[in-house]
Amino acid sequence: MHKLNLTRRDFLKTTGASLFLAGVPIPGYTKDKPPGTISVILLEGGMDGLTAVPPFGDPDLLKMRKIISPKNYLKLNSFFGLHPSFRVLGGLFANNQASVVHATSIPYVKRSHFEGQNMMEGGGLSPFSEGSGWLGRALELANTPGRALSLDMPLVLRGHNENDNFYPASIRNSSKLNTKLIEAISMAHAKESADVYSKISNKSKVDVSNIPRDPASLAKYAGKVMSQDEGPLASVIRIPEFDTHARQGADTGKHADLLGIIDDVIAGYREGLGSAWDRSIILTMTEFGRTVAVNGTTGTEHGYGTAGILAGGTIQKSRIITQWPGLSKNDQFERRDLMATIDYWSVCAACIEKALGLDHELIAKKVFLRPNLPRVFDYIFS
Repeated sequence: MHKLNLTRRDFLKTTGASLFLAGVPIPGYTKDKPPGTISVILLEGGMDGLTAVPPFGDPDLLKMRKIISPKNYLKLNSFFGLHPSFRVLGGLFANNQASVVHATSIPYVKRSHFEGQNMMEGGGLSPFSEGSGWLGRALELANTPGRALSLDMPLVLRGHNENDNFYPASIRNSSKLNTKLIEAISMAHAKESADVYSKISNKSKVDVSNIPRDPASLAKYAGKVMSQDEGPLASVIRIPEFDTHARQGADTGKHADLLGIIDDVIAGYREGLGSAWDRSIILTMTEFGRTVAVNGTTGTEHGYGTAGILAGGTIQKSRIITQWPGLSKNDQFERRDLMATIDYWSVCAACIEKALGLDHELIAKKVFLRPNLPRVFDYIFS
């Protein structure tokens, strides 16, 4: 994990990261616990995939964005590199525990944060078409519906049915577990639910008091809770501020710091999960990428194609998964953005299939509402 200086530590405190846990197995209801765990890192604002994983083998990269392209990248293969902020991720890639999906995006092209983030969490056919989220629907299919340990249920975790929300108050605003809240939940819900909450909050080996609010500490906490036999199957961490319209930076700067936060979160999960890392998959998501060209304030505008990062012990071989479209004007989407050639929903579907043991056809139809969604499972996990 990164050794933080004061500036970086202060920056981490201002990101407003938040953690949500869900998919708690319910005694008497969940017949067979799914084989793995799934963690989603939501990168709000639009992550620049061309800076995070620069295609230095493309001759047009430096022609169009030399000022924001990292010089000290880690070489992944003869064409792609990894931003120097990804020190932990680079080690995982070298050990066949991480992969990158490039030139990818969810199927949304209008470049609105408001609409794009709703699509990213809802997984519908259009913005605001679904009142539930794609991960919530998947957890319902895995017979672990809607048990989100959170005071404010995010859309991505909402299922079709009424959901129970709870999260130790120490993670949200307090330094001590709110036992009165636990008692209220125990009275308001079925005994099975109360037993679940009791085991997580009172019998857990995880100390929830005085947990720092920085993203890496939240990830470490999530990993520890998820590693337990009766722990949640899914977690979501939100990291905002990827909307880098000005002074984006290259090897260092705002975007580099944000990439470092992703790296710290992955490291936190790795430490917290312990031996449960072997059955985990972690994936990043962002609503869209950035423009290929740099704007007049050394930043980038809202774009389309980007990169997705995968990590976890369920990955057997590190890969760059892409159908690279090129960066020339004629190859760009609307002559300005990286073209997305891989539907990121197919990547999410593969991660659900691996973690929750669901059939791809069922995931495609019931979770992503796209019966013809391509299956890319073997590209990621074989």
